[in-house]
Amino acid sequence: MGSAVQAAGDYSAVFFLEGNQVAREMRASEFGAFLDGYVGLSDLAETEVKAVLVDLSSDLLVRALVFFRIWFDEEGRADSSWNVPIEELATRGAKGPNMGGSAIRLVCRSQCPDPQHASELWDPDMTPGNNHFQVIRKAVNANTLKFRRAQPEEEENIPVLRAGESDAALADENRTGADRARVAQLIREQRLRIKTLQSVHRDMLSEVQREHRLEIKTLRNETADFEQKYERQRLSNEQLKYRLSERNQQYLTLQEHVGSGGAGKGRDEANVNAELVLLREQLDRKQRELEHRDEKVVAFEQELHELKHREPLDNTVMGHLKAQSAFLVAYHPGIGHLTLPYNEIETYFNNPAAYAAARCGMNEPSYRQWLEHYESPVCQHCPEGGSLCGEPLLRVSQPGEFKPGLDDRCESHQPST
Repeated sequence: MGSAVQAAGDYSAVFFLEGNQVAREMRASEFGAFLDGYVGLSDLAETEVKAVLVDLSSDLLVRALVFFRIWFDEEGRADSSWNVPIEELATRGAKGPNMGGSAIRLVCRSQCPDPQHASELWDPDMTPGNNHFQVIRKAVNANTLKFRRAQPEEEENIPVLRAGESDAALADENRTGADRARVAQLIREQRLRIKTLQSVHRDMLSEVQREHRLEIKTLRNETADFEQKYERQRLSNEQLKYRLSERNQQYLTLQEHVGSGGAGKGRDEANVNAELVLLREQLDRKQRELEHRDEKVVAFEQELHELKHREPLDNTVMGHLKAQSAFLVAYHPGIGHLTLPYNEIETYFNNPAAYAAARCGMNEPSYRQWLEHYESPVCQHCPEGGSLCGEPLLRVSQPGEFKPGLDDRCESHQPST
């Protein structure tokens, strides 16, 4: 479990952030008690918290920041499997923004000295009006934790004689050094902001793609259910028609039999008429059932048609894609990034490779053959009963320029002309 021990002569604190505010502050020793499971926080039960380790100097200037995540279980206790060495990472952080003293040491998801812990970190927001560095600096200045600020030592003004140096030259040199330091600091901050924005963009794109896949899966399941209901209704309708046809045939046969019976069967006429009435009633009832089934089939067909052609709901991923307020971007070798039109999204997800091949003007097998060469440009010659040559080749970067049997063979195995 990560340590949270205060360094000698300096201070360490842990801030819990919600949005652009510091929701909770504690000393490093208190946070260590949470990690050891001695106490819990009931208001944080089953919550993942965005936190930051703040390493301060004795005069309360920020020296290092580590932005990390931690999960609290149903009892409000810190995850017992959490094991991020935040104190060690703080000593190895790369240069970050200047927060009052000099450039701090910064550790976050896009700037982590140990990649195995990057998934447990998060990137601060640096947009104007929502800058996490300004929020942390304001909380440090408020000093709610009552750290004792060391008083700066007074420096004696001892005159120093400088032979051969003019005041103007010294001023110019100091000004030039300050400008260089300021420009270097600005460049570091901009690079950090670019990294964090790229990380946020990747997370948003992954979330949009995940939601889109879930919506597509839900719609496909609904369509499959309606198709199954329609098929069951159709089979039931056919069976009903067949039984009705048999009843009609029985009725006609009975009519013919009654008509050819003659006078000798007059005594059974009442029974026959009663049976005919019963058969007519059954026939009428089956006919009504058949009409009712037909109405249900028509309703199911209409509902299936509406489901397949309905407009996406507002404030959904498909709705944003249809309104072009959000775009779905895919990447394929040989083409680069593709912005998928709304009406081609389902076609793409049914067969991404075929879609990419069509965009290249190729068929799918040829595109896959080029893709295999692109990902592993080695000689594919393999004699019968032997092993693959595997000689490294020059990669053909464009699918349309790839010639199978030629570009995927080394000089020794080129076809003879």
